[in-house]
This record gives sequence, C-alpha cells and structure tokens, in this order.
Amino acid sequence: MENGGDILGLTALLSAAEGWVSDYLLTGPALVQAALLLVIFGVSYAAHRRLAPQVGRLADRGGRLPYLANPAAHAHFLVAPMVAMLLAWLSYAILTSLEQDGQIVRIAANLLTAWVVIRIVTGFLRQSGWASLIASLVWTVAALAILGWLDPIYTYLDGVAFTAGELRLSLLGIINGILLLGVFLLASNLLIGLADNRMKRLEGVSPAARVLFVKILRIAFIIIAFVVALTTVGIDLSAIAIFSGAVGIGVGFGLQKVISNLFSGILLLLDRSLKPGDVIEIGDAYGWINKMGARYITVATRDGKEYLIPNEDMITQQVINWSYSNRAVRIRVGVGISYGSDVRRAMELMVEAAQAQPRVLRGGQHDPQVRLTEFGDSSVNLELRIWVTDPEQGMVNVASDIRLAVWDAFHENGIEFPFPQRDLHLSSANGLEALLERYLDARGPQKT
Repeated sequence: MENGGDILGLTALLSAAEGWVSDYLLTGPALVQAALLLVIFGVSYAAHRRLAPQVGRLADRGGRLPYLANPAAHAHFLVAPMVAMLLAWLSYAILTSLEQDGQIVRIAANLLTAWVVIRIVTGFLRQSGWASLIASLVWTVAALAILGWLDPIYTYLDGVAFTAGELRLSLLGIINGILLLGVFLLASNLLIGLADNRMKRLEGVSPAARVLFVKILRIAFIIIAFVVALTTVGIDLSAIAIFSGAVGIGVGFGLQKVISNLFSGILLLLDRSLKPGDVIEIGDAYGWINKMGARYITVATRDGKEYLIPNEDMITQQVINWSYSNRAVRIRVGVGISYGSDVRRAMELMVEAAQAQPRVLRGGQHDPQVRLTEFGDSSVNLELRIWVTDPEQGMVNVASDIRLAVWDAFHENGIEFPFPQRDLHLSSANGLEALLERYLDARGPQKT
C-alpha cells in the first residue's frame, strides 16, 4: 500500500477544500449570494407547484410518440430546476453588471444547468433505475469539476493503491472499472433490446431463432464488458491464463447442472422443437411456453401458476408439444343417449352445438364430426370430435360449453340421457310366499 502517496493526496484534498471554503463562503458577499439563492429556490418551488400540472398535461400530449413517452413522463420534475437555473443565470448577469461578486451564484447556475441537461439526456432511458443512477454519477463528476475539486480527488484516489510485483491496483482504477462495466452492461442491454425489436419485425425469423440470437449476443457483450473492465483496472489477463485451466475444471464440476441446462437450452433453440408460445405437456405441467431462459423454460398455466422447468429435463424427458407442427388440436367429447332415443337426430344436434361455438374450427377435415363408438349396457355411446387452434386458451372450457349446449338441445328435442339400470327376471317363485310371510310376522301388526 502506498502510504506516503495516500497522506500527500489527502493533505492536498483537504487543503483545496479549505481554500475553497475560505475564498467563497466565509465572506460578506458570499452571505448575500446565499440569501439570494434561498430566494431563488423558494420561487422555483412555488413555480413548480403552480406549473407542474400544466407541464405534465402538455408532456402527455407529446408523449404519444414512442421515443418521447419516457422523457415526457418525467418532464414535470424538471420545472423547479429549470426555473432555478434561469433565475440563477439572470441573477449572475445582474450582479456582474453591478460589478458585484457573483461566483457562488455562477457555481449554482452551472450545477443547475448540468443537472437539467443530464436529466433530459438520461430521460430517454427506459429503465428509471439506471437513469437515476447515471444522472447522479455524471452530475457528481460535473459538480466536482465545476467546484475545482476533481483533480485533487483524482490524485488522492489514484494514490490509494496496492502493488504486488508488476500489478498495481488503485482505488481510482477499481472505480473506473466498475463504472465502465456498468456503462458496457447498460449499452449492451440497449443494443440487445434494439436488435430484439428489429428481429420481431423481420419476416421469416422464428421466435426460437430470435431467442437464440439474443442469448448469444448477451453472453458476448457480458464477456467483452468484463474483459474491458479488468483491463481498465490494471489486471493483465495473460497473468491469470495459467490458472484458467484449473479454475475451469473446478467450475465445470461445481456448475455441471448449470452448464448442462445452458447447452440444453441452446440445443432446444437450434432444433426448433420448442419455441415461445407452444402449448406443451411434461409431467404434471400443462400450459404454454412463456419464456425460454438460459437455465430453464417458463410454462404458464391457466391457473395462474408458472412452472420453471430446467432445460435438461426438456431434453431427457418425454414432452408432448400440442402445437409443434400444427396448432390445430382435436378434442373428444363423449355423450351417451338412451336406447329409445333417435340416434341420428342426436348426432345432428351435437354437430349443431359444436358449430355454435366460436373457437371450434369449421371447414374441410376440421368440421365437427360425431361417431357412434359403442352399444353400452345402459346407453348408446356417441363421441363428438372437434378441432381448436388455441389450446393455450383451455380445452376443458370449450368441452364444457359444448356439453351444456348438447344438454339444452337434447331436452328441447326429446333425446333422453340414460342412467344405470338392471332388469331382474325370476324363473321360479317357489318358497317366496313362505319367506314373505315370515317377514311380515317379524314386523308385527301395522297401524292404519
């Protein structure tokens, strides 16, 4: 650790701060400017309360354009700093014309201007958290530069360092590496989002290919970001190349399942057996693929549940894809009628009930059809076969609607639903009379 450099850097930093305070704050004109700034901030606050609602309504009109929607949503927050900025520059101009000291007002005006410009620029970022963080960091650096404190702080941070052989790690380098890593990750997210939106508009690009491209692009950007950040910190990548083999083996054993799921996900995207939106069934999970991640696939159900299924299970287990090559799915609805009913009329009514449902396909081979499947013990069993193209909307519900329609149609047309029954035939009644007499004697006389 470079202790001498740390002490000298800290001393220079404290000396600069002490000189700035004595030159700008501990004077009579400074108190006048401070009072003037308090008045400016009070006026800007009052202006914000009065003008912010009007600015918000105007911004909503301009926010109808996609690229202006996010800045417009935060426009009303800039009313107070913009009013304060204009009043500060006006006050500085007046003080200068009167040949009065206005350095504090000028510094405040510069700080307000930097804040307004930075917030306007970062307002175009869709991630509000990233926008606030970047705005705060950039404004802090700008404020230090305006106050004249940037060089002493820069020197001090560079002096706080650790040296081991040819490797030198300074606090300044670590901060620069972290900031550069954040900038690269933010830029990669923006570029990936733009590429994803662009590929959505391209015809002929399947969802699986789009997900694969975005996933590979994200991995590449993350690797580049970390390499650049480590290089900026001062770490020579060739120095750690010797340990990369051993570390890779250790990581491979420790993250075997993670790596297996990662490559299984890539295989799923390459062979196009699954894609977002497909309706699948695996084990107890039945639903549609909502997201294909690097480690797992999200299967959403109509019950509001989401199954997170590892990619490896999608490779090694049997998966039923209801919409692999064709989204049309056939549903079978069984109905039984009594032997005394008109079978042909019942079949016509079942077809009519199916055709009245908007989700049921009609035309060609997808027309609803009824087949007589069995002469049962108590009923004539019929089976209605229908086709739907949106299995993710549920299949039990459409079958239920058809059964209700069939119920109403059968009752209106005299078609009877059977119930279990048995016919008992007695070939001989010998001994039955004696048994009946003993039964009546056991019960005794009955009141009438």
